[in-house]
Amino acid sequence: MNSRLSREKINFLARLILNALFENDEVEFLDEPNEIRLSIVKSIEDELKLYDLLNQKSAEKIRSQKKSIEEGSREWEILYRKYYNEEISKLGKIWK
Repeated sequence: MNSRLSREKINFLARLILNALFENDEVEFLDEPNEIRLSIVKSIEDELKLYDLLNQKSAEKIRSQKKSIEEGSREWEILYRKYYNEEISKLGKIWK
């Protein structure tokens, strides 16, 4: 699996977020709009990289099983969800 979005889609999402912030009267901007947009773009890209890393770790755990498990099978999907959730849980412990 690859969670990559095109640069165009990431920029589109960043503009949507920035526009939503501009419409909120409670938000005060301390930087130029383009700098804020670039920061949003970086945040989205970082999240996608994290997703890819968690996906890779989960798939590696399945492939390291003694028993060969066919990718896309029901067993693969169950193990993938289990290992992915374990990786997410580990992140939560790091962030606390």
